[in-house]
Amino acid sequence: MKLGWNKRTRENKFITSWKSRDNPETGQYSFRLNVTGSAAQLYILNGLTPVLRAGPWNGITFSGLPGYTVSPVNDISSLYYIDNEEEMAIYYSVNDPTFYTRLVINDEGFAERLNWNTGLQKWDVFWTGPNGQCDKYANCRAFSICDPNKVADQGCQCLPGYKDKSDSPTNTFQGCVAKSEALLCRNGEGFIEVPGVKVPDAAKAQFDLDLGINECKDFCLNNCSCTAYTSANISSGKGCLTWYGELVDVRYFSERGQVLYLRADSSELAKDSKKRLLVLVLPVLVSIFLLILLLVYWFWWKKKQREGNLDFSQGSGNSEMSFMEGHADVLAMNERGTEVICFSLSTMVAATDNFSFSNKLGEGGFGTVYKGQLQGGQEIAVKRLSVTSNQGLEEFKNEIILIAKLQHRNLVRLLGYCYQQEKMLIYEYLPNRGLDCFIFAKTSMLNWRTRFNIAMGIARGMIYLHHDSRLRIIHRDLKASNVLLDASMNPKISDFGMARIVGSDQNEDTTRRVVGTYGYMAPEYAMEGLFSIKSDVFSYGVLLLEIISGRRNTSTFDAGKSVNLVGHVWDRWLESKPLEIVDASLAESFDVSEVLRCIHVGLLCVQESSAVRPTMSEAASMLCNERATPSPVEQPAFINRAQVYFGTLKSSSSSSRTGATAATEMTTAISEGR
Repeated sequence: MKLGWNKRTRENKFITSWKSRDNPETGQYSFRLNVTGSAAQLYILNGLTPVLRAGPWNGITFSGLPGYTVSPVNDISSLYYIDNEEEMAIYYSVNDPTFYTRLVINDEGFAERLNWNTGLQKWDVFWTGPNGQCDKYANCRAFSICDPNKVADQGCQCLPGYKDKSDSPTNTFQGCVAKSEALLCRNGEGFIEVPGVKVPDAAKAQFDLDLGINECKDFCLNNCSCTAYTSANISSGKGCLTWYGELVDVRYFSERGQVLYLRADSSELAKDSKKRLLVLVLPVLVSIFLLILLLVYWFWWKKKQREGNLDFSQGSGNSEMSFMEGHADVLAMNERGTEVICFSLSTMVAATDNFSFSNKLGEGGFGTVYKGQLQGGQEIAVKRLSVTSNQGLEEFKNEIILIAKLQHRNLVRLLGYCYQQEKMLIYEYLPNRGLDCFIFAKTSMLNWRTRFNIAMGIARGMIYLHHDSRLRIIHRDLKASNVLLDASMNPKISDFGMARIVGSDQNEDTTRRVVGTYGYMAPEYAMEGLFSIKSDVFSYGVLLLEIISGRRNTSTFDAGKSVNLVGHVWDRWLESKPLEIVDASLAESFDVSEVLRCIHVGLLCVQESSAVRPTMSEAASMLCNERATPSPVEQPAFINRAQVYFGTLKSSSSSSRTGATAATEMTTAISEGR
């Protein structure tokens, strides 16, 4: 389809409307390329009266159709403008034979560009005009501009340097006149940029193909009758279009549009200069102000973190928490390399699918553990503390304080917490669950080498807690269910809710509130409230014997002799039959000398007197050093029924893991100690 003039035949091709919807005779409306004057412009005409003016061609599109570019439309059809010796015309080129497009004008004077939608089998409107008041020709009279975002006066307002002709806000808008009646000619005048517009009607404008934009400015400035200018071809920068007398049919566009350079006197130029300066400076000032606010908020947030936004002192009359006074710097959790994040409750609800049963990993006395996934895809384990647990708040505070400062490959990593309506701890998710799920299974799949590596990994983690971390930490609840396994079966010690900080030069402390798991507590701790790094060594010894035997310390053995696993191992040791305690699932696929050395070290760790037990570093050294000769073993604790300490127990399941099902050990809280 081609619209325009044949310069030789003087033939004019355009489209017309029907006389009515049902009468196909030629109507009064037409859509045509008008070459009156020096610049070709697209019009919708009602007879000879303009209804819509699409503006002059500017090298890319028509000035009044900034979104209707000549570049390929979806690489399917292209719009072209030609001006040569033969013709001045526009036409479409369809690049896809399956694509159909048409241009129509109806009997009411509305033009539409329609594209055929093959999928929906209907015509889609690509463009329609006139579309709104500002599309109507000369809607705002002379020296004015139409803004579609402005409601008053049908969107009309005066161009810079001009004022409302009516001079009264109550009168109908009649167009604009110059503010200064003096002739603007060589009296300090210049040009104000009016960007994003459809340029004025160019029917009486002057067109010069050879002038660039700078030459165009000088040309217009030297002619006292020139009221505005612009580039005739914004693609090449060549061509000058200048106006003389009234400027009509100018409008704003929210996107694209051309720049119109409007002649103005020195006073308007000064205002425009201040306005332009404000436009440049204001965003910078606003950005600086927002940056300052952001920094203030960041410092405030960091301060709240240091002060402990969990309100660690609230509701804690227990003197056991007074250790924080000596280690206040621990509360600055975010000073370490990996920050502990405070998650919102809504984030946790979304991550766990509203704590669905299918995401439940385990349940213990302090709450339930769920598997979750953050928005970025990271898998997490959410420990949701029980609302009814009277122990939960202190353990919650304690675990955050401690784990936030601990970084070791054999310690579980705390990612964050939630303190919004509920108390939650968010850990890394470990897919292989807890150690107890493997060593206590009916048919264990752990070979000896894997068991030994797990035992050494636990030992390294405990050495870090006792000796290598900045603060000496006593775990007080080391057991199989609190050792989690990652995808490579590397052990990670978890559940620091009962852990205690002691001074770097302090080896023991006492408490009136004894907590731990029956079968793993050292006798001096269970009976007298005396805990030390050696009480953790005792727990490690029990755990080491469980790894070797595949049986719990609380298992039932010979009624007449052994009351627990430690007693059973001791009996076999005295009978010189220690290998009888080895897990039957291992058959004979193990290093005999290595197993014997591990049994020996395990018995050394569970000796009744804490003074003769090795430290964790000594135990680890004996485990991995074939040439080291462990010292003779003294009688372990809890080997006879008469020696078993039961006390007054308040029992609650202690399993609160980050990747496992619930275990059956009972965490005890003995209210009276030394």
